[in-house]
Amino acid sequence: MLRRELLSMLALTSVGGFVFPTWLLAEAEKLEVTKTDEEWRRLLTPAQYQVLRHEDTEPAFSSPLLSEHRKGIFVCAGCELPLFKSETKFESGTGWPSFWSPVEGAVRTKTDRSFWMDRTEVNCRRCGGHLGHVFNDGPPPSGLRYCMNGVALKFTLEES
Repeated sequence: MLRRELLSMLALTSVGGFVFPTWLLAEAEKLEVTKTDEEWRRLLTPAQYQVLRHEDTEPAFSSPLLSEHRKGIFVCAGCELPLFKSETKFESGTGWPSFWSPVEGAVRTKTDRSFWMDRTEVNCRRCGGHLGHVFNDGPPPSGLRYCMNGVALKFTLEES
């Protein structure tokens, strides 16, 4: 990417509503899994690419993972890092898979001020992929609701 293009995009971040693409941040951050934009495009489906790398949101009630109730682990669709255990999943009624707690050390959070709101964005610790947001209206024991894009996750059955 040309320096001029990066500077133009940075200037646009000061305009409300613009979301800075996650893949650009990978260069500035120390991530365990880094790929070029073209590599991410080849690895991910178009929907996964838009959500994980460009902080898009899938339509509510569109994810098959919304009704996933088997015992297992929800992993990052980008790098397969275990993110959420099925025991922490709950029905929030929001239209996205929701969890009250991530696997310890699996996610990072940052302030998201896009669309003139203050929210807490949740990213995969290993690849930096955008997963969704966390809110303070979840059930006990944490009181948190990790509202995740199902397309950003893959489900794997837990081995007995």
